[in-house]
Amino acid sequence: MQAQKLDYLDELEAEAIHILREVAGQFEKPALLFSGGKDSITLVRLAEKAFRPGKFPFPLVHIDTGHNFEETIIYRDQMVERLGEKLIVGYVQDAIDQGKVLEQKGKNASRNALQTVTLLDTIAEHGFDACIGGARRDEEKARAKERIFSVRDEFGQWDPKRQRPELWNIYNGRIQKGENVRVFPISNWTELDVWNYIRREKMDLPSIYFAHQRDCITRNGQLMAASPYLNMDEEDLIVSRKVRFRTVGDMSCTAAVASDADQIDDIIAEISASKISERGARLDDKVSEAAMEDRKKGGYF
Repeated sequence: MQAQKLDYLDELEAEAIHILREVAGQFEKPALLFSGGKDSITLVRLAEKAFRPGKFPFPLVHIDTGHNFEETIIYRDQMVERLGEKLIVGYVQDAIDQGKVLEQKGKNASRNALQTVTLLDTIAEHGFDACIGGARRDEEKARAKERIFSVRDEFGQWDPKRQRPELWNIYNGRIQKGENVRVFPISNWTELDVWNYIRREKMDLPSIYFAHQRDCITRNGQLMAASPYLNMDEEDLIVSRKVRFRTVGDMSCTAAVASDADQIDDIIAEISASKISERGARLDDKVSEAAMEDRKKGGYF
């Protein structure tokens, strides 16, 4: 009898499903962080494969900056209704109103970094001991340092020197009271892997991932979607451009790329030829050389 041969997507899928089931088996109150982006959408599909026909053993959690792309919020609500799963939303605006964080000022102000306080408050309020996310090692060098099970201390902080060894597919979820673990089931995937999986699974995505006409301004050499969340002045010239987004985040820090790729095959070809990572379109990563690592040390996902 000939053994069935798995392709690389089957192997990546099997690893991710194994990790999700390990989370369900090792933790009492896990959660899946959902942003409306392609990576968290991929996690949801993997969770369906891991746990259907039963319910997910965790809720979906969205940290809402209030400055999201409308398309992703519409997608989120439609997806949750289709799945019939629980959605918990933490609002950055609540932290601002309560005086826990100060809204940034100036032309390049963003709420993206303010998510940390809301995330930590949401974890504490619901007692989550593990948070599943769609970060991948190929995205950014700080994320490349993370283990698949990445421990955060009682303050939600990450210490890159306090990493646990991960031998083969053995994951240690043991934590002390007050600690929690961030879990990255698709850590070993690349951007192309995600898109090839989306194509294979025929998954729907928010429309902003595909080329479309949008009013934009150019800021810091990047195309930004014109919106009420950008502090624009007379120097900001609004022009209509055909663009798409490789990554989804706060509208005030997520840049678009000029593109005609309106089909998945075209997007895959475009990414294959690109010499810039998808995080190259995130202005919050350009604040300093260690911007992402500094945010992660403070509790950012």
